Amino acid sequence: MNNIFSSLPSDLKHEVFDELLQAGQSGNARTLRIERIVSKGHTSPETGWYDQEENEWVLVLEGAGTILFAEGNQQVTLRKGDYLHIPAHAKHKVVWTEPEELTVWLAVHYSVEDITACE
Repeated sequence: MNNIFSSLPSDLKHEVFDELLQAGQSGNARTLRIERIVSKGHTSPETGWYDQEENEWVLVLEGAGTILFAEGNQQVTLRKGDYLHIPAHAKHKVVWTEPEELTVWLAVHYSVEDITACE
């Protein structure tokens, strides 16, 4: 058994991406990938956008972060317990994470054509 909060880095110079589970392959993308992301004041690179082949469902377990979407210049701030569905090829980037505490994200990347986000 593992715990999502175990082995959290105490000194975080760079954002940490830990792959927890992966399954299948569809073209260049895996059909399922689950990762833990740990941030502390980290953001996406200033230039460029994430433009992923897979859909992404992201949940903030601790801390907070803000995601900016290219379309409509929309910003969404997620705090502990908040989650968001990001469709494949929705260009986005992280523009802020909590600078004084760790932000722990759970990201589920998946390749499914017909998906419905439930409320």
